[in-house]
Amino acid sequence: MDHQPPSRFPAPVEATLREAGWQPGRWDIRQAEEWADALRAHTSPGGHEHAVFPAAVEAWAEFGGLRVTAPAPGRQIAPVPVRIDPLSGLHLARTLGDLGRALETEVSPLGEEGEGQAVLAIDTQGRVYSIDHTGDWYLGPHIDQALTALMTGTLPTRLTPSA
Repeated sequence: MDHQPPSRFPAPVEATLREAGWQPGRWDIRQAEEWADALRAHTSPGGHEHAVFPAAVEAWAEFGGLRVTAPAPGRQIAPVPVRIDPLSGLHLARTLGDLGRALETEVSPLGEEGEGQAVLAIDTQGRVYSIDHTGDWYLGPHIDQALTALMTGTLPTRLTPSA
């Protein structure tokens, strides 16, 4: 019998990722390093700098450049398109630095939800967050779970009190 390894994603999520250009083993380290260099070179007017670390670079190398749209209506909330592009958070060094200090880690930009409604971020452990005008949200302990939550419309966990 031919044994397939278990998929990292639920079937509809994996199909959507593949449609967007992802496949197991996808690895564009050249693009990830270009993003890392651009983030390292950027300093906000207030002197804030971006953190760049292996978990972020690995996520960018595997999923960078993808734009995915949910395959179906959400379970608890309406899913929005997701774009993995760390430069969408280029001008948020202070915001991401503040979140990192609050979580006692470093946080780097990962991409965005919708047309800039929220910025996605990843920490040194690979945990993924969403930051929008209503607060900071925890999407999962690693990018696979975060992408699954985003594409299935699973309600994230609020990290900050309502504004």
